[in-house]
Amino acid sequence: MKLAIAQINCLLGDLAGNAAQILQCAEQARQQGAQLLLTPELGLCGYPPEDLLLRAGFYHACAQTLNALAGKISGIAVVVGHPHEHNGKRYNAASLLREGAIAATYFKQELPNYSVFDEERYFDHGIDPCIFEIGGIRFAVNICADVWERETAHCAREAGAQVLLVLNASPYAIDKQDARHRVIRERIAETGMAVAYANMVGGQDELIFDGGSFAMDRHGVLTAQAASFEDALLIVEIQHDDLRPVGEMVAASSVEADVYRALCLGVRDYIHKNRFPGVLLGLSGGIDSALTLAIAVDALGADKVHAVMMPSSYTAQISLDDSREMVNILGVRYDEIPIEAMFKSYLTALNALFAGRAADTTEENLQARIRGTLLMALSNKLGALVLTTGNKSEMAVGYATLYGDMAGGFAVLKDVSKTLVYRLARYRNTLGKVIPERIITRPPSAELRADQTDQDSLPPYDVLDAIMALYVEQNLAIPEIIARGFAEADVRRVVHLIRSSEYKRRQSAVGIRITERSYGKDWRYPITVRYQDDF
Repeated sequence: MKLAIAQINCLLGDLAGNAAQILQCAEQARQQGAQLLLTPELGLCGYPPEDLLLRAGFYHACAQTLNALAGKISGIAVVVGHPHEHNGKRYNAASLLREGAIAATYFKQELPNYSVFDEERYFDHGIDPCIFEIGGIRFAVNICADVWERETAHCAREAGAQVLLVLNASPYAIDKQDARHRVIRERIAETGMAVAYANMVGGQDELIFDGGSFAMDRHGVLTAQAASFEDALLIVEIQHDDLRPVGEMVAASSVEADVYRALCLGVRDYIHKNRFPGVLLGLSGGIDSALTLAIAVDALGADKVHAVMMPSSYTAQISLDDSREMVNILGVRYDEIPIEAMFKSYLTALNALFAGRAADTTEENLQARIRGTLLMALSNKLGALVLTTGNKSEMAVGYATLYGDMAGGFAVLKDVSKTLVYRLARYRNTLGKVIPERIITRPPSAELRADQTDQDSLPPYDVLDAIMALYVEQNLAIPEIIARGFAEADVRRVVHLIRSSEYKRRQSAVGIRITERSYGKDWRYPITVRYQDDF
């Protein structure tokens, strides 16, 4: 028999639209000879529904949609993920739709409550396995986190299952696919069951679902894999309770290629799903805004992107020249709004109150806030969303201005370290040069005072990023980081800046998550705290 895996981009809460996608995939799979279709976790409603799951009406609407969908299914069986209310309890569920009816329902047993997951907040634990037979093969269902623990797969095997079907809404992070493969091979080695793994694709706020759905045979050999970051219908053949490939397998790509595609998908879905007509961004002549511009154009098309350069007396001519070159290459709308007169007007208004005080970062931040105000005014008037251009390194240590360069609606590079920004810029130019080489090679500068560079205020980015990764993404303490060979002064300085900048991050725009620890749903540190992290 043939099994189809539907890798679909769900729009959270669009029950009718998601059901229509599933029905369309079912018809395509049936036409290709498949007897069974597997869809992603909570594919009927989208993932994660968050506090929609606290509303009884949401479950009622999902139940109505599921029943209506079941009535339209014929000639093929479909496994659909959905939230389910039963006997006063609420579950992350998957149902088998077969010949116009709901034939069986499975309740997720392992509820993740870490990182970006809060399923203990919403769902009750399932207990029993769900086994059904099609084409002489006995299938079992697991949902995402179930398969990361050994017990649920073992129970399914003991109940007589031959092939394990796994519905997933597994968010993207660098190297995540390798981790998925490793876990599935562990379950296969323990149970002897072949596995079909369906993963969601698309952007949902800060989360990116990368797809990469796959199948492995009883020996843990990868027999089929769908493309990442795009919709797909993957067909596999089951022979004697094992999986065989039908069609070609998509090869793995580089980290830079995957991250770039993830960022493009995140921008595209955030803009389209929230019905913004386009985006605005402030172009500075620096690498962060240049990379953000390239991503925006690749995600949306040049006609949906508006770049604005707002030079001051500190803006270098090469910044203007490089910005003009890049917008000409990309063909986006471009405007220049000099801010020097506005800056002087603000200083004049504040002159009496600033009397006797030397110039400092106040005047630097004032320029950034003027630019933020101009971008937000254009956003209000034109309806386009402002993309902020700050990177993870800057957000970590507070090298950003509240209500200035942090002003905006979506932070494209929020989880991208500065060193990765450079790698992504070089990668993008391998696809066709759009970022002028001088933007990549010149020392980074905010250009808010004369002869300024980022390294006047920060450790070298390779040092900062390495310390940040150990402290933020791996949760190592100061002594552990120092033991890795970093200078104690650098470690304590970076950690102090990270901790003291929490109040800024709490007010930052939502941004795309590409690591296992971003400054978003999975970073929940207090602003007011005295604890010293020395152990």
